[in-house]
Amino acid sequence: MVVVTSDRLASLRSQMKEHNVDVFLAPSEDAHQSEYIADCDKRRHWISGFTGSAGFAIVTSTEAALFTDGRYFLQASEELDDNWTLMKQGLPDVPTWQEYLVKNVSAGSRIGLDPTLINAVDAHQLTSQLEPLGSVLVPIHENLIDLAWGNKRPEPPKDKVFVQPIEYTGKSVQEKLEELRAHIQSQNAYGTVVSALDEIAWLFNLRGSDIECNPVFFSYAVVSETEAILYLDLDKMTDEVKEHLGSTVTLKPYSEFFTDLKELNLDGKKLLVNNKTSLAVEVAVGEANVLEERSFITDCKAIKTKEELQGMRNCHLRDGAALVQYFAWLENELLSGAKISEVEGADRLEQFRAKQEHFVGLSFATISSTGSNGAIIHYKPEPETCKIIDPAEIYLCDSGAQYRDGTTDTTRTYHFGTPSAFEKRCFTRVLQGHIAIDEAVFPQGTTGYLLDPMARQFLWKDGLNFLHGTGHGVGSFLNVHEGPHGIGIRPHFNATALKAGMTISNEPGYYQDGEFGIRIENIVLVKDVETPNNFGGNGYLGFEHVTVVPIGLSLIDVELLSPSEKKWINAYHEECLTKLTPLLAHDELATAWLKKETQPL
Repeated sequence: MVVVTSDRLASLRSQMKEHNVDVFLAPSEDAHQSEYIADCDKRRHWISGFTGSAGFAIVTSTEAALFTDGRYFLQASEELDDNWTLMKQGLPDVPTWQEYLVKNVSAGSRIGLDPTLINAVDAHQLTSQLEPLGSVLVPIHENLIDLAWGNKRPEPPKDKVFVQPIEYTGKSVQEKLEELRAHIQSQNAYGTVVSALDEIAWLFNLRGSDIECNPVFFSYAVVSETEAILYLDLDKMTDEVKEHLGSTVTLKPYSEFFTDLKELNLDGKKLLVNNKTSLAVEVAVGEANVLEERSFITDCKAIKTKEELQGMRNCHLRDGAALVQYFAWLENELLSGAKISEVEGADRLEQFRAKQEHFVGLSFATISSTGSNGAIIHYKPEPETCKIIDPAEIYLCDSGAQYRDGTTDTTRTYHFGTPSAFEKRCFTRVLQGHIAIDEAVFPQGTTGYLLDPMARQFLWKDGLNFLHGTGHGVGSFLNVHEGPHGIGIRPHFNATALKAGMTISNEPGYYQDGEFGIRIENIVLVKDVETPNNFGGNGYLGFEHVTVVPIGLSLIDVELLSPSEKKWINAYHEECLTKLTPLLAHDELATAWLKKETQPL
């Protein structure tokens, strides 16, 4: 549904005038770099109507522009009203939002922003670009969109925080703090600020539900050599959490964080902040008193413990059983003539998942998409506008769940009728790229940037491609998207080598605008691999897939496959059959569907 934004923009522009700024920035991130955000923090969504997770809005006295990438071009074009200009980043002659501020905004402008919503690195770079024009950034500590939103802005969530036990984490809070303090000492620093919510949840072995689909809670933390302070809404604490933290961690109200930062006695040392920490933190501490670095906690969190890896294996088995139940039910209903909407399908899938052990909730909003909606890469069906699933069209379902022992993310693409030759060819090209990643063996030190072409090579042969990354890190009962590693064509994917113990998705795709979408996604674990030789003496790595859901036989063009690719598909389907059959013994329909979909080629 398109939101009419005229009144909202008028209200914001009134606040801009009152605060003496010519431009106001509305980024997609919240204060803690979480992909999903609480309703009270959906500022860019409120002002623009765009619901995608990646987007940057710029509002002037006469214009409003929304910048987003290829994943969201179609979605944004459907959600923005005519008050907005869609800026398709990555296309020729389309500026970045930074370039737009330099080239399209009048010289000498005052550019307002909430300093908690932009990291210090980006703010400094932008300042250096604006200075020659006489334009300046103006930090405004009460967000102008919040003021425009007024009393209709939702209240912050109040759910309790809870403990993530060591049987799932594999490492205690004390052990994690010791590792962090050793790093602080190695940098001769006073301590560090932790502001990313998933880093705080991981560090203190706690979880929450303040943000949809992400088991995190609003908080900040400061860790020094002698103290660990956790700032949060103290009403969210339970006796169990207090006992869990004990005397190791000092608890303080969330509202006192920035005040305490200003009063820190650093004793001549610096405070470590990662390169995504907000400008507001730097302003509070003083630019001269901070030392920016790559996040030590993010790097530690990316390497899963043996308990976390086993949890990922276990939860993906249960999740696979739920997915098979859903696809078996859906195909049976559709071929029996039932009318199932995309939303009804997504809801039924959640019901199957909810019956699984350790289920907590979804890890992201289910992408249940039929036909042309599948070409919208991050499509979210809405009851008022979604389609009826058509068995004569490709159906793409990208979904995941949060379990106490892990996080899942699986995409499957099926056709419940007779696909066209072109659809089968596209699907098979995607599948070949998926197999190439799954079977990859590579030397230690290899990045996902170097692996990415393996997933695209077969599509490229047909002059096809896709506009999203091939893989992202996955949390352990944490955010379904996490860094620092990934597989993709963007340069930042070349900054982090893949290491044993990392979890990552393998999800090439292809999207024919207005017709269909195809994506095949498994979660894989990076592991050590034995090779006949060991050139360089550093060792080699490969992947272990933990997702077990049939691929979709009706869409495979067998003539395109090599013998080794056929062998992989048959072996994968045999694995699905063997591992899932015991979990589906109570469901005859699902068992029969599983057998049908795992027949050898």
